[in-house]
Formats: sequence, C-alpha cells, structure tokens
Amino acid sequence: MTVHKEELGSGEHEAADGYVPSPRRLDRERHKRARARRATAIGALSTLVTAVVLYLVVVNAPGWPRTKETFFDWGYAREAFPKVLEGLWLNIRLLLICGVAVLVLGMLIAVARTLRGPVFFPLRFLAAAYTDFFRGLPLIINLMIVVLGVPALRLQGVTVDPVLLGGTALTLTYSAYVAEVFRAGIESVHPSQRAAARSLGLNNRQALRYVVLPQAVRRQVPPLLNDLVSLQKDTGLVSIGGAVDAVRAADIIVGRSLNYTPYIVAGLVFVALTIPMTRFTDWVTARMDRRQAHGGAV
Repeated sequence: MTVHKEELGSGEHEAADGYVPSPRRLDRERHKRARARRATAIGALSTLVTAVVLYLVVVNAPGWPRTKETFFDWGYAREAFPKVLEGLWLNIRLLLICGVAVLVLGMLIAVARTLRGPVFFPLRFLAAAYTDFFRGLPLIINLMIVVLGVPALRLQGVTVDPVLLGGTALTLTYSAYVAEVFRAGIESVHPSQRAAARSLGLNNRQALRYVVLPQAVRRQVPPLLNDLVSLQKDTGLVSIGGAVDAVRAADIIVGRSLNYTPYIVAGLVFVALTIPMTRFTDWVTARMDRRQAHGGAV
C-alpha cells in the first residue's frame, strides 16, 4: 500500500531519502504563491491609489503654493543638509553613550526593585520612587531643569556643558522606563527557575545573575529596542540648551532665513536613521514570536 509523503510527520519528511512532493502538495504550494502574488499586487495598487489621492488633495489645497515655498524650498534644503548631517553626529554620540548608561542604570534599578527581604526595603522604596518620579515628569521639563537649573547653582566642579547635562537628563528619564522593562522581564521568569538554581547550590545572587537575568533580558529585547528608537529621536531635545545638534543646526538656518525647510530636512534625516532600527526591532520581535510558537527557547 502506497502512502503519500505528505501524510508523514515533518521529522519523517526530513529523514526520508529521495523525497518527491505529492501532486496535492505541489498544488497547494502553487495556490499559496498565487495568493501571495495577488495580495502583493492588490496592496501595491491600493497604496498607489492612496498616494495619488493624498498628493492631489495636498497640491490642490488653496495654501499649497505658500506652503511649498516655506517648507519645501530646494535651495534651503541643499544649504541645510550638510550642516544637519554635521549636527547629527552629536545625536549619534549621545545615542550610543546614553544608551549604554540607560541600560546599566535601568538594570540596577530593576534589580533593586526585585530584591527580597525586609532589609532591602529602603532600596526597593528608593527605586520605586525614582521610576515613579521620572516616568511622570515630562522629558522636556526634566531637560530644562537639568540643562538650565544646574548651571544656575554655580556648583564647583559641576559641568555646565549643555551636551553633558542634556545627556544626563535623557539618561535619568529613560532609565526609569527601561528599569520597568527589565523588572517586567525579571518577574516573568517562573519562580521554579530560581528554585531550581538554588537546588543546584547557587545562592540568590548567582541565581539572579546566571539564571534569571539572562532569561529576562532575552524576553525583553523588543521593548528595549523600542526604547532605544525613542531615545534616538529625543536626543534632538538637547538643542534647548544650545547644543548644536541636527535640530539646532536647522534652527539656526530657520532663524536667519525664516524658511522652515531645514526642519523638514532634519526630520527626514532622523526618519532615515530611525527606519532601519525600527525594521530591526520588528525582525527581532517576529523571530522571537516564531521561536516561541514552535516551542523554542525565548
């Protein structure tokens, strides 16, 4: 009696030598490819129609000529682009340095909030107060307080550099958010994992370091990457203290020309920098979802 290969399990499929797909399976695969091509064509057509409609609505608006002159002037765009790119290097450096500082400080705060025992209550209380305060305080106000308030104190040995102060404010705010992401990851690890580590002879610190934290961090990679994307955009806020980043470089040209095209250029540069990070985040999230759906390690 002949049995089609499609009726075998996936493991037997891989193990069978000289496997030839059955006609039924080939038909299904052709049908899936046809559906995929049809869906792609429909999606492309609907996107094109939407883009054309939006374009016609915008260019036929009564104020479009003035808007085009004020926001989309090619001459000012060419003037602003190299200066915006030069200022963007400051934003990238802030992203790299503040990103590392945020991860380290956020991890320490998260660990402090998850410590057990009454002796650690002061640490838990301070960590909770920190996260509650800086998550509730708007970032722009935090930046103004740090960038403008700290120099007003005239403290000896304390920097007045707006870049360092702006980076400090970003780190303070984002550490509170990242700490909660890490804490959620730590608490998502089943208590049996910690109990198993203790049964193997590990103490609480070793169980946290070698068993709990690796699982927690691996599970929280997508939200951590999302926070990194947000941090990349918010580095432009350091310009309120006078630091010449991409936004401030555009603002200088706008103040001189009264034309807002440099803002559009700066915005597009940030979008171009953010899109690859966003797509990478989506890829990591989809990959982890697939592994979890197939019963793999998260």
